[in-house]
Amino acid sequence: MDVLLANPRSFCSGVDRAIAIVEQALESFGAPVYVYHEIVHNNVVLGALSGKGAHFITSLDEAPNGAVLVFNAHGVPQRIMREAEHRGMRVFDATCPLVNKVHHEVVRHRAQGREVILVGQAKHDEIIGTMGQVEGGVHVVETVADVARVTVQDPLRVAWATQTTLSLDEAAELVGAIRARFPDAVGPKTDDVCYASQNRQSAVKMMAPKCDVIIVVGSVQSHNTGRLAAVAEEHGARAYRVDRAEQVDPAWLVGAARVGVTAGASAPPQLVNDVVAMLKAAGATRVHELDGPEEKVTFPMPKGMRPMRSSFSALGRSGLAMSSQMRLGA
Repeated sequence: MDVLLANPRSFCSGVDRAIAIVEQALESFGAPVYVYHEIVHNNVVLGALSGKGAHFITSLDEAPNGAVLVFNAHGVPQRIMREAEHRGMRVFDATCPLVNKVHHEVVRHRAQGREVILVGQAKHDEIIGTMGQVEGGVHVVETVADVARVTVQDPLRVAWATQTTLSLDEAAELVGAIRARFPDAVGPKTDDVCYASQNRQSAVKMMAPKCDVIIVVGSVQSHNTGRLAAVAEEHGARAYRVDRAEQVDPAWLVGAARVGVTAGASAPPQLVNDVVAMLKAAGATRVHELDGPEEKVTFPMPKGMRPMRSSFSALGRSGLAMSSQMRLGA
């Protein structure tokens, strides 16, 4: 059995930054630090931060006035920001800058009198936060059928935007339906689907035809991780999602000559290392890291916080990258 590693995989800059913000808030102010919703959608990360004193809340009523508060990477509605300010909370905004870009697009379109068709999952934190940037005039669509049902006041005054963690194919299909129905619709200058989602999906598309099985590391609530599993299956491989290496079922590997491994943008690199170690123990003879683009995107920390990386990213990839170049067990 050979193991192929998708490249890139695991953390993106926005996730790394969001976790680092929580860690630095804990270091600077001590526990507890309150985080509005899950900072990122990964159970291992959430458990580790909870152990350090982070409290994940779904309502600001769960935190006292004046508390240290971090907004999650997916963004929050304006009403939550106003409430936190009114209650004197010390706020650090960990919203991914690429999500903020979508927020600015929606605000600009509404200010110019356009209704916005927002492509994404209606119940996802990112969509809820984006819709909450304005008062009305935003229509969420999840399917082509949803596009057909949208009712707008003026078909000539329509814009569109997308959730950043969608698959490229998924977004393209819906945007095509929007353009077909509203030929004058205005879209973003550059694709809203984030670079990390695009890169990880492209890596899986390249890897899947070479594999019998693909293990996708990431939590069930992570949309970008779910899309990686779906893309793998669409391109010919059986795909399984796991939070940890212990969840890999040896039965999945029976008869597999090649097993691919990737991870969603919210999954720590160390979890990939653990899966590879498990596959070695199960009889893998070689590990090969595939070629892929080098991601050089970095995002600054919020004002008042020093530049740093999360402790999770520091645990990650260097040791595995070294061992992947040689035959295992040598």
